[in-house]
Amino acid sequence: MTAPRPDWMARVLEALDEDQPAAFTTFAPPDDVDRRSAVLMLFGPSADGGTDVVLTARSRSLRAHPGQVSFPGGRVDPTDSGPVDAALREAQEEVGVLPASVDVVGAMPELFLTPSGNAVTPVLGWWPVPGQVSVVDPGEVERVERVALDELLDPARRFTVAHPSGYRGPGFEAGGLFVWGFTALLLGAVFDLAGLTQPWDPKVERPIPEHVLSDWMRNRT
Repeated sequence: MTAPRPDWMARVLEALDEDQPAAFTTFAPPDDVDRRSAVLMLFGPSADGGTDVVLTARSRSLRAHPGQVSFPGGRVDPTDSGPVDAALREAQEEVGVLPASVDVVGAMPELFLTPSGNAVTPVLGWWPVPGQVSVVDPGEVERVERVALDELLDPARRFTVAHPSGYRGPGFEAGGLFVWGFTALLLGAVFDLAGLTQPWDPKVERPIPEHVLSDWMRNRT
């Protein structure tokens, strides 16, 4: 049975047209950026009647953001018609999502990732009839999960990440994943735009788990 797209997804793009949140203005890409990527924020109905989102853990062998939780995605290739096409293609190559099965809601403004020098376009999508997801390319993805939206919105699972470098940013712990950095920033922005965010305490800080931090440190040496 096909599940209708939730109303809140349309509100995200409508709200972006009215006023962009700080995440999109603070991390706007420079004019001379020449590396572009796209990610697919793919939400869909879960078996229990709720909603979930597809998240991956990147391969620990990658030079950029090893081991971090992310959305399916990657570089916009010359053969892609644009960032939406790239996000759908990468989701199929990484975790087996069929592009034709995705109801594309729209693309959001680019965000700039300073560590990798990439301007990333988030593509918002709805999966009306979810299929199976699995690791297709272990060189890119180590793990894939469909994480419950209710878990991500639970104030007890939200906190501020405290990084040894001095970085402070949003974090989530859901679906057995520790979500921080770009992915957490983007999730928080979408939840705010959709009007889904529940009050949570940003003064609650958690350190990055040692196994996550070690992957990040290895990439810095």
